[in-house]
Amino acid sequence: MSTTTTDPVVAASHGHLPQVTEPRNPGLPLDMNWVRSVQANTSAIERRAGTIGTRRSVKKAHQAAWLLRAITCIDLTTLSGDDTARRVQRLCAKAKQPVAPAILDALGMAPITTGAVCVYHDMIPAAVEALQGTDIPIAAVSTGFPAGLSPFELRLREIEMSVEAGATEIDIVISRRHVLMGNWQALYDEMAAMRAACGDAHVKAILATGELGTLRNVARASLVCMMAGADFIKTSTGKESVNATLPVSLVMIRAIRDFYDRTGLRVGYKPAGGISKAKDAVTYLALMKEELGDRWTRPDLFRFGASSLLTDIERQLEHYVTGSYSAAYRHAVG
Repeated sequence: MSTTTTDPVVAASHGHLPQVTEPRNPGLPLDMNWVRSVQANTSAIERRAGTIGTRRSVKKAHQAAWLLRAITCIDLTTLSGDDTARRVQRLCAKAKQPVAPAILDALGMAPITTGAVCVYHDMIPAAVEALQGTDIPIAAVSTGFPAGLSPFELRLREIEMSVEAGATEIDIVISRRHVLMGNWQALYDEMAAMRAACGDAHVKAILATGELGTLRNVARASLVCMMAGADFIKTSTGKESVNATLPVSLVMIRAIRDFYDRTGLRVGYKPAGGISKAKDAVTYLALMKEELGDRWTRPDLFRFGASSLLTDIERQLEHYVTGSYSAAYRHAVG
């Protein structure tokens, strides 16, 4: 990552880049020759992934700028069985003002927001009310999240109901068995139907990569979902035993790059689960910048699925401004 004053992330964090929204991915017919050609060299992938956090160091103002960019890419999330409307309201308040105004003033920053708020279907009305008057997207997890094993027609209807309730992004889960059995046509058809059910809402396809067995399966599943019209591909539900990892991220990001090189269509990426430290956020942004370029470091093409990540970023920003770390409880999300 560059450390000059023209670094795009630094410039964007100070409002020098226009806000843009990537067009939807319309998808394309399933190309089995392309799918079968996809391979994954696990040892090479793991070697490359192992260098991402060690090859470069970002300090001081540039680190602060990267962390501010990370905040704008967070899908601030609550997906607990004890969620309440009040908890969602607090989450939305945090999404609208994720950093204390005094810290932003010290950094010379205008107000920023998180990339979205992510909730269960039943919590959409509370989020709609709390976010009224803002342009913060509401993402809803759907399709029998997290297992994705409810009847298919119910999964499609759940998507439609979430869109009707006000969700503008839908995080769907694929049927892992299609990947494990190599039934790519079934995966394509499922993803295409879910994409159609979303209407105008953007769709993020959750691969649950920790349950797909191999990196080759991850690569092929990523490609098939993009062919079927996924606007984002996402690692995990956050409920699996293994969630986002750098090797898996590298595989999915390179699938996105291959898809873009062949079609000219940009698809977004969302790592989710286990990303809770500010240094991890910088590492993932570095990966996006090095593998896909600056365009993929903006919130319309990159998101973190996280909640506790914001707390650590806030503490790092306060340390940069004041020279001292604040207590974590001073930055509670909900």
